[in-house]
Amino acid sequence: MKKMIVATDFSKTAHNACMYAADMAAKISAELVLFHVIPIPLAVSEIPVEVDLGPEQEEAVLIIRELQKQIASRVHGRVATSMSVHVGTFFYELNKLCERIDPFLVIMGSQGSSAVEQTAFGEHSVYTMKHLSWPVITIPPGAWFGAVKTIGLACDFEHVAQTVPVEQIAVFVRSLGAKLHILNIDKKISPNPDTVFESALLQDLFHDLKPTYDLLAGEKDDRAIIEFAEKNKIDLLIVLPKRHSLIDRLLHQSHTRQFVLYSSVPVLALHKESNKHTTVS
Repeated sequence: MKKMIVATDFSKTAHNACMYAADMAAKISAELVLFHVIPIPLAVSEIPVEVDLGPEQEEAVLIIRELQKQIASRVHGRVATSMSVHVGTFFYELNKLCERIDPFLVIMGSQGSSAVEQTAFGEHSVYTMKHLSWPVITIPPGAWFGAVKTIGLACDFEHVAQTVPVEQIAVFVRSLGAKLHILNIDKKISPNPDTVFESALLQDLFHDLKPTYDLLAGEKDDRAIIEFAEKNKIDLLIVLPKRHSLIDRLLHQSHTRQFVLYSSVPVLALHKESNKHTTVS
C-alpha cells in the first residue's frame, strides 16, 4: 500500500493540510503517517545543557492521537494512520523518515500559526520542495481536496527528456483521475527552434494522457501561472525544482516566494531523480 507523510506543527494551516491528506489518502487507498518534529533548543545545539523534552514529546503524541481520531471520523475509518514524532531538525528528520519508508508523497501546510511560525514553517516548505527527493505538496490555508479534476504542469520546454518526470506525473494524473494542462510562458516574439522541438518531444512523451497545452503570455512567470490557475480552476499545480528552472526562479525571488508560500492553489514539487520513489501499487 502507498504511504503518505503529512507534516504538522499543530497549527491551523497544518491541520487543514492533514485533512487534505486524509481525503487524498482515502481517494487513492494510501496509508497516512503523521509526522511532527520537536526542535532542539538553541542552547542544546550550542552549549551542552541537559534539557528534558519528554513532556513535549508526550504532549505531541496526545495531540496526534486526537488528530488520528478526527481523521478516522472524517474518512469513516477507511485510512490507516500511524505517527512519527522526533526531536531534532525538520528536514533532517523528514529525510530520514522518507529514506526508511519510501513514501508515495509528502504533504505539508505552507505556513505555521503565528507570524514567527509562518516564516519558520514556510521556510521548511520552500527548502523541502527544493531539496527533498520525494514528491512534496504544500497546502495553502483554506484549500480542500474535494476532487482534483485538473492538474497544471508548469514547464519551461528546456531539456524535457532529461528533466520532466513523465512516469511520475502520469501516476498522479491517473491516480487522481485528473485532466492535465501543460503551462508554458511565452516571452519571445518569434518561435525558438529549440522550443518547438522540445514542445513536440513533450507532446510525444505525454501522448497517452492527452493533455491540453496552454501558452501563457506575460513577463512575470508567477503572475501568469497563478492567474491562469485561478481563472481555469486548476486544483493542483506541478513544478519541477531543477536547476535554472521556473521553480528555481520562483524560490529565489522575493516577490515570487509569496507565490509558493501563499498560493491559493496547492503546489506539488517533483524531481526527475525521484522517479524510482513513485510507483503504482
